[in-house]
Amino acid sequence: MSESYYSVEKISQMLGIHPKTVQRYIREGKLRATKIGKSWRVTGHDLSVFTEGEKLPIGGTMEKQENSEKNVTVSSVIDIKVIDKEEAVRIINMLSAAMNIKPPEYGPSTLRTMYLETEDTVRIMIWGSLKFTSVILQSLEAVTENQ
Repeated sequence: MSESYYSVEKISQMLGIHPKTVQRYIREGKLRATKIGKSWRVTGHDLSVFTEGEKLPIGGTMEKQENSEKNVTVSSVIDIKVIDKEEAVRIINMLSAAMNIKPPEYGPSTLRTMYLETEDTVRIMIWGSLKFTSVILQSLEAVTENQ
C-alpha cells in the first residue's frame, strides 16, 4: 500500500492558507512532515491528523517533558550589531537552519528575525521552552564571540 505525500504548496492550496503558514506549522511541530531534499512532504495521514485538530508529536511518541520545564516558556528579543548585510544574512541563515533541524523534545517554539539596515542590527525574537531558548542563545554566543 503506497502512502500519499503532499507538498507545502499543495497543502496551502487545499487549506486556503499561505505556504509560509504551512511551513511555520511544520517548524513549530504542529504539522508532522519529512524533508526530502530541500522540500517538505506531509503524508495524507499526518495531514488528516492536523486538520482534525489531534496533536501528535513529531516522531509519533508521547514523551512527557520534565516537570521543571513543563509549564515554563521563555520569550526574548536579542539585538546583534553587525558590520554589513552579509553578516546579517549569515546569522539569520544559521538560525533558520537551527529551526529546521530542531528536535521534537524542544517543544513548540517560534523564532523571528529581521535585519534593521539603518541600525546595522539583526533583531531576533524567540519564544519556546527553556531548553530551546538556551540552545538558541548558546548558538548566538558562539556565532558572535569574535565580533
